[in-house]
Amino acid sequence: MSLSTLLKVQKLQAALHAKAKGSPGFRFYALYDKVYRADVLEEAYERCRKNGGAAGVDGQRFEDIEGYGVQRWLGELAQELRDKRYRPQAVRRVYIPKPDGKQRPLGIPTVRDRVAQMAAVLVLEPIFEADLQPEQYAYRANRSALEAVGKVHSLLHTGHTEVVDADLSGYFDSIPHAELMKSVARRVSDRHMLRLIKMWLEAPVEEIDERGRHRRTTRNKDEGRGTPQGAPISPLLSNLYMRRFVLGWKTLGHESRLRAYIVNYADDFVICCRGTADQAMAAMREMMQRLRLAVNEQKTRQCRAWDESFEFLGYTIGRCYSPQTGRSYLGTKPSKKAISRLCGEISELTERRWGFIETEEQVARINRKLQGWSNYFRIGPVSKAYRAVDQHTADRLRQWLCRKHKVQGAGTTRYPYRYLYEKLKLVRLEVRRRNVTWAKA
Repeated sequence: MSLSTLLKVQKLQAALHAKAKGSPGFRFYALYDKVYRADVLEEAYERCRKNGGAAGVDGQRFEDIEGYGVQRWLGELAQELRDKRYRPQAVRRVYIPKPDGKQRPLGIPTVRDRVAQMAAVLVLEPIFEADLQPEQYAYRANRSALEAVGKVHSLLHTGHTEVVDADLSGYFDSIPHAELMKSVARRVSDRHMLRLIKMWLEAPVEEIDERGRHRRTTRNKDEGRGTPQGAPISPLLSNLYMRRFVLGWKTLGHESRLRAYIVNYADDFVICCRGTADQAMAAMREMMQRLRLAVNEQKTRQCRAWDESFEFLGYTIGRCYSPQTGRSYLGTKPSKKAISRLCGEISELTERRWGFIETEEQVARINRKLQGWSNYFRIGPVSKAYRAVDQHTADRLRQWLCRKHKVQGAGTTRYPYRYLYEKLKLVRLEVRRRNVTWAKA
């Protein structure tokens, strides 16, 4: 993709955002024609290609498209959109394991539908970005989960130590279409764009059972709810609907009356209060009922941060102790679940079935995993977590080396720490923490 193409798309987005920001009540009436612009579709394809992902129900992969000719393929998609002949295909549903042993449904649209959705996101995102609330941190440029954790930390330090730790049941699968489309239509009056979004929301879902049989359902259309996790447009739509709750919380006066502040990331949120957690919990439940969203009562709870910790975005937040003075303070640290999950992934990387990989490549794979994890889990007292990960990683790499080279025993003599860290260049998080400014807190 040429730089001029990217600059044209950025110019379009800047103009849309400026109009939305400057005119909060303006409804955009001419957007659909921008979705099939050549530069927008080209940028959409590049983003989808970078994200990768499996094929949809048609089996088409990016490699197939490149063999066919990307420009030719994009031209045909543009023509379908221009002629209003475009119809989305079914979404392939797969299930990925969750840390609690349950499974999370993931929707995989075809590459064709992913590119069309991404093109719509490029057009719609700058408009709705102007309306999203500062309490919303997910799927937004220049915002991150770490900032959300930091905001919770700062609220605790200003006395908002009573916390409503909330959880919604199947948020993405529960978003009601009619109410969601009202949120979209508040800013978009282009009927062709609205029809496009509705088609994506109502697309059938296809699953393959254990016997290899294909089963197609129209639950989303029949029940009028749900947007598949995994579709490019779902993060934008989920943020847009969660905005109703965040904005309503302030408009109804709950924030000022209860001194209760929301911090939201996708379908995860906490409410930090000053002595009003009971009222905040009741108000939140009432609002969620009106929004037709279900609160997961088993996982939603109240706690006092000084007495009981809670988890948010992979961090455990609560009472910590200074190793130097023994003084207690409210802080954050990587959760036990996050540490256990990483150790499980390291174990999987070093299973016997990966014995054919060259040692340098194996260490590089492990290092990428460690660096990515520590780039996120980097605030608060991390030393204990880093030591646990370092020990597990060294043990697993030794086991892998022993199996690969048929070495008897634990391998501590043949592969001491010095060999792992100096010869093989295995990342050692404890050393990385000492050398990186952000991890010294």
